[in-house]
Amino acid sequence: MEVNETNSPLTEVPAEEKTPAASVSAVEEAASAVPAAKTPEEVIARLKEIDKDACSADKQEIDQLKQSFYKSYKADQEAARKAFVEGGGKPEDFVSPGAALEEEFKQVMASVKEKRSVMLAAQEQEREDNLKKKQDILERMKLLTDSSEDTNKIYNEFKQLQQEWSETGQVPAGRQNELFRNYQLYTEKFYDMVKLNNEFREYDFKKNLEMKTHLCEAAEKLAEEPDVVSAFHQLQKLHQEFRSIGPVAKELREGLWARFKAASTAVNRRHQQHFEELKEKEQNNLDQKTVICEIVESMEYDTFTTFKDWEDKTQEVLALQAKWKTIGYAPQKMNVKIFERFRAACDEFFRRKAAFFKQIKENMAKNLEKKKELCEKAEALKDSTDWKETAEILTRLQKEWKAVGPVAKKHSDAVWKRFIGACDYFFEQKNKAASSQRSAEVENLARKDEIIKQLAALDASGTTDEATAEKTRELVKEWNETGFVPFKEKDRVYKEYRSLVDRLFDKLNLSAVEKKLSSFKSNLGGNSENSLYRDREKLVRTYEGLKGDIQTYENNLGFLNSSSKKGNTLVGEITRKIERLKADLELVSKKIAAIDEALKAE
Repeated sequence: MEVNETNSPLTEVPAEEKTPAASVSAVEEAASAVPAAKTPEEVIARLKEIDKDACSADKQEIDQLKQSFYKSYKADQEAARKAFVEGGGKPEDFVSPGAALEEEFKQVMASVKEKRSVMLAAQEQEREDNLKKKQDILERMKLLTDSSEDTNKIYNEFKQLQQEWSETGQVPAGRQNELFRNYQLYTEKFYDMVKLNNEFREYDFKKNLEMKTHLCEAAEKLAEEPDVVSAFHQLQKLHQEFRSIGPVAKELREGLWARFKAASTAVNRRHQQHFEELKEKEQNNLDQKTVICEIVESMEYDTFTTFKDWEDKTQEVLALQAKWKTIGYAPQKMNVKIFERFRAACDEFFRRKAAFFKQIKENMAKNLEKKKELCEKAEALKDSTDWKETAEILTRLQKEWKAVGPVAKKHSDAVWKRFIGACDYFFEQKNKAASSQRSAEVENLARKDEIIKQLAALDASGTTDEATAEKTRELVKEWNETGFVPFKEKDRVYKEYRSLVDRLFDKLNLSAVEKKLSSFKSNLGGNSENSLYRDREKLVRTYEGLKGDIQTYENNLGFLNSSSKKGNTLVGEITRKIERLKADLELVSKKIAAIDEALKAE
């Protein structure tokens, strides 16, 4: 039976078979975009193993090792650089400690590349030799198709040529399609020309159908392969096998090829989608890294004026650096640029931080000298027995101490103990000298309790004659002349005393000035000497202000004409103001006198 397969779909080269070698290389390169995390030493050790048999090594693994080495190496160098700068070193003085390691890596990598270059050259030569072999096979196939010999005689010879074709390895990528078209042409022409018996023909078609069906099933399973890159490479091998298998029955050719093509399309679609997602992820990584760069670049250095400010921002920068390490690669053309931008921003931050701390150290040294001077002044006064004046001076020195800025931590405790030791020694001696006053405070408490009893008796009597008023004044005067009482009893006796005096003043209609003055004198008890001086200064300023106001109003009276009703009203109003101011002036004067008496009692 004649076989005519000239119009078979197999004479067309499938779209999947036209994939350029360059695109496969690009895919392999992209597939290695995320190298496994290894230390530089582990990378070098693995490369040395590969170098022993570089020709059979996986290029993808070599590329991954290279990326892993430089990723770890650069991270180590940045860590060393950061530690050097934070330790006070200048960035321009930094010397990489890993130069020897990098040199060793380059030597091993160069050895691997050299061996692989030799291997690739040999492979290229082998492809050229295979091209010549397949061209020779095609010539012999062409001769058979033109032969007039018995087809049964030349059939086995033709099958032998097909077997040789299948066993011959790859040829240069640019010649594959041309060779395949000629091979299909001569094969189909041979089957159309020869008149095989039905047994041979059906057996051959059946065998080819089984093999191609198996390849379709294998291609369909690749759609479930988790590793889409591996699935893509396996598909290329299946296509090579599909090409090398002879034709099937004419009525089955189109359907079988459609099945294989559909399975290939599914794998290719997943492969394309994988790298589109990878590209999108890399762009997202670039966006995240750009934001981090902008955060570090926008630092407002003028606002960092304290250790805490710099420490908080340092932690923020370190957190951003840690975040950077968790983000994957950016697109290849931007990956190095964005890293250099981030490194420059971080270098600027740590340079400014180092300058700040240098200035702080200089200021601390100056502060230490100031505090040492205060220590010397305090030590010169610690044995003084002029309790009042020395206490004021030491109090002033303590305020000066607080105004001086910080010193280095290694000196802080020692200089503080020296200063406070001198102050404490003086005040301990002062307290010992004042301990004799405590017994007097107990006596004062007894006297004031007695005054409270007498005031209570006057209040209970209900009398409001002049004798009662005079007795009340005497008791108030005696209370004010009595010194301090124990601190824990101070509030109690004062509340009892104040309550009784207020009631008696109300009953006896004593003047408001007397009442205010009595209350003021009572409040003086227990005030410190410094507090009394501050109160006296305020009262003196008030006294001078009142005198000035009185003088102003009295001068104004000389310019007023009281002949008119309006003028007479204004004169009366100013006169009343002057009287009130004079009453206030008298009260302030008596308060100043009361403070002077309290200071004398000290």
